[in-house]
Amino acid sequence: MTARVFGVELRDELRAIVREPTSLFFSILMPVGFFVLFNLLYGHEVTQGISAGTAMVATFGTYGVITVAALQPGIGVAQDRDLGWLRMKRVSAVPIGISLAAKATAALLYGVGVLALMGVTAAAFGTLHASAWQLVRVAVVLLLGTVPFTLTSVAVGLRFRTNATIALLNALLFPLAVLSGLWIPIQFLPKVVRQIASFLPTYHLAQLGLSQLSQGSVLIHVLALLVTTAAAFGLATLAYRHARI
Repeated sequence: MTARVFGVELRDELRAIVREPTSLFFSILMPVGFFVLFNLLYGHEVTQGISAGTAMVATFGTYGVITVAALQPGIGVAQDRDLGWLRMKRVSAVPIGISLAAKATAALLYGVGVLALMGVTAAAFGTLHASAWQLVRVAVVLLLGTVPFTLTSVAVGLRFRTNATIALLNALLFPLAVLSGLWIPIQFLPKVVRQIASFLPTYHLAQLGLSQLSQGSVLIHVLALLVTTAAAFGLATLAYRHARI
């Protein structure tokens, strides 16, 4: 019974993203569009021993998956709250936990699609120089790394109305992308920005992705993301307990 309810909820969430032009553009088309543009401009250059096009699969891939994870669940929760759907589900046979899990899973699946589009694009441009196993590792790392962003997104959606949720999440997302070197390689950014980046979870996730393509230490990045996940879980738990559903 629970699996069937989850399947129905998941199907509805997957359709909702496609039916909403704004969500489709900002969550999927824009990250892939940026990736295509920067790949055309700089994809054949070499950075950190690998082609920029290959590195972008990790850095722009990070931007792509966190865009979906940071926007979709929270906006969906806020919309359901505004429409009264969460209140209805609380008294129905659909546990709110299943509904939230379906939103998170839908975002994860769209994240897989974003990464696949980027990989295919880089291969088509001839800028992708990585084995299939490396690409699988990058995808797994990036998708697992979306957990704290999904939790934060849900926390915001549980506390704010739809328009405020959209504004807040975008206000968080874009500075994180710029300051973490997801669009421009971190070594080309000013020193003060590089210092700020070391405190940002997006930077650590991108570095974990890059470490799957070239050699590099991963321990500090894993620890940073674990701490971020614990903090995001606490934030989401508090938001749920105090949410006006």
